[in-house]
Amino acid sequence: MDTDTKGTPLKDTARPLDAAAVLALLPSRPRVLALGEPTHGEDTLLEVRNALFRQLVEREGYRTIAIESDCLLGLAVDDHVVSGTGTLDEVMERGFSHGFGASAANRELVRWMRDFNDGRPRSERLRFAGFDGPLEITNAESPRRALIALYGYLAAHVDADLLPCTARTLDRLLGPDERWTEPAAMTDPARSAGRSAEARELRLLADDLVAVLDQQTPHLIPATSRDGWDRARLYGRTATGLLRYHYWMADTSPDRMTRLLGIRDAMMAENLLALAERGPVLAFAHNSHLQRPKSTMRMWDHPLLEWWSAGALVNARLGEDYAFVATALGTIRHRGVGTPPPDTVEGLLYALPEDRYLVDPARLAAALGDTPPVSRESPWFGYASLSPAHLTDIDGLVFVKDVPER
Repeated sequence: MDTDTKGTPLKDTARPLDAAAVLALLPSRPRVLALGEPTHGEDTLLEVRNALFRQLVEREGYRTIAIESDCLLGLAVDDHVVSGTGTLDEVMERGFSHGFGASAANRELVRWMRDFNDGRPRSERLRFAGFDGPLEITNAESPRRALIALYGYLAAHVDADLLPCTARTLDRLLGPDERWTEPAAMTDPARSAGRSAEARELRLLADDLVAVLDQQTPHLIPATSRDGWDRARLYGRTATGLLRYHYWMADTSPDRMTRLLGIRDAMMAENLLALAERGPVLAFAHNSHLQRPKSTMRMWDHPLLEWWSAGALVNARLGEDYAFVATALGTIRHRGVGTPPPDTVEGLLYALPEDRYLVDPARLAAALGDTPPVSRESPWFGYASLSPAHLTDIDGLVFVKDVPER
């Protein structure tokens, strides 16, 4: 099938992939331009990202690149690309979560960002950010790092009598980090510390510390810097988000996992919105974190889980200032993902001759006419196929024909 019933060629929906082609699909340059991937861990997809983001930075003035990685660890990467702090090896080892620092394509991205900034005025330098919470698949981080950093910032710049507690009190309530990071708590709520008396008191104190930060903004920005204040806000968002996440880890209701997924994406959304206050942002994450419709997942013995993604939340706030370009792919043969069936979106696009290109989703939906494709069944849990129903909710579609084995 290469035409619809009206004879419109599917090839006419595709064009070469570059920054100009992406922006031509949009009514204006968005404040947040998000690029999704259907699977993690494939450098071919990250190389496509690097090439596209480089063009958007150099030609369209984007000055922040944010990826799905720990927002606190990412501060070390940002210091490196902006100021040259630390070595490339050090920031790749300690500046990423989820094992993403081992990626050669991520390493090349950081190296290029540092080279781009060399010799530029600070106001024109490219910034890096992680926008995920400090959350791994098997556990959530202790709130210690974020809470202590927030407290330290405030203690250094506001009167002590404005603070709701002392550093010693926080340390006592936090206790050993192991009580927070217990991997068994992900599947056994009884192993979570999130509803202990100490955790409940910490939630109140964290809220009060964030309130002090907000109330003292007119003093804190000139006394420190906008960057320093922004980081303190990040610490506050992360501390309150982690404490909320741990609270729901201890929940025993059927909605527990849905709550956790929603909290994670809400943390991502708040980080993206804060970055967008600083200027235009390029974001990169899994398609499911960036799409406008509700995200879904099947996990263990749970029924289908549904929650609003970070992209849906940001889109609700920014409207046309948010754009989402999804990525679909044909094969990942070393993962058992072979040639897509011809009656799927991926199968139709796989029949076109180019190796990678940009598709106009609106034109593709029109070309498909009254015979919509079926959903592709993923043979590997780590790859999520494109839902045909989502075509009208994305602004652009990058198609990569084959992901070669490394």
